[in-house]
Amino acid sequence: MNQILEARGVVKRFATHTALDGVSISVQPGRVFGLLGPNGAGKTTLIRIINRITMPDEGVVMLGDREMTDADVARIGYLPEERGLYKKMKVGEQAVYLARLKGLDSRTATKRLRQWFDKFDINPWWNKKLEELSKGMQQKVQFVITVLHEPEFLIFDEPFSGFDPVNAELLKKEILELRDKGHTIIFSTHNMSSVEEVCDDIALIDHSRVALSGTVEEVRSRYRSGLYDVVVSDSATLPVMTDKYEICSQQKRGGNLCYVLRKTYDGTNADFIRLLSESADIRTFAEQVPSMNDIFLRVVGNND
Repeated sequence: MNQILEARGVVKRFATHTALDGVSISVQPGRVFGLLGPNGAGKTTLIRIINRITMPDEGVVMLGDREMTDADVARIGYLPEERGLYKKMKVGEQAVYLARLKGLDSRTATKRLRQWFDKFDINPWWNKKLEELSKGMQQKVQFVITVLHEPEFLIFDEPFSGFDPVNAELLKKEILELRDKGHTIIFSTHNMSSVEEVCDDIALIDHSRVALSGTVEEVRSRYRSGLYDVVVSDSATLPVMTDKYEICSQQKRGGNLCYVLRKTYDGTNADFIRLLSESADIRTFAEQVPSMNDIFLRVVGNND
């Protein structure tokens, strides 16, 4: 049964450098948790602590209502940023060997591997040495090995690194399917382009601390600018003097007037549209909601 995975007040120091300074996160079951931050922020250190590769100087990692133990590592599938397969071994032989280390018998491992290799179009490479594969192909193999034993928790550290757009899209699809099957996923990245498509919840680590956390929707709402793009027919202009909005910019384009408005009252968007439609024929109405990349740059930039 899926359980909440939590880090509570985790501190990790290396000589004179503090990699994590009181970091707490809560990963809800059956969701994709984005662990975000610039390079060197402490993301990989936290992942290594969750995997019990290293131990915290302070704080604990909890699984449900108890502290995590070495035995729990078997419930985790971990794809590290630094890939680590044996380049001289044949692909299929190596994959079966690693699957057996994770508790699968040879027959089950081979069956599952053939299914995954077929899905990723790498079955023709079964008897090739790993070094004969492209970097992207090698990363597909390592992804398959990570998920093959169907662990409850999956941790992907920069999983799209080195992938072309087509294969990155394939991997996104597989990650979302794994979530929908009930797996709990930690997705670590400093690249914001896929966060809104993949993640349900996020924590942004900067300078060894959690600078921002919440659901993707909550975080984007928190950073709303109050700006709206509104296009109206040029047969009627919007009033300039009002206590409901400010006109930030206005330009004529074709047979329309294009405005950027700042809403200055607490009405809903539906109320705002009704208000504007009293003065003009509304052609389009869209709120300028910041992307996760915009928010990332604002938070990290403010903390420099």
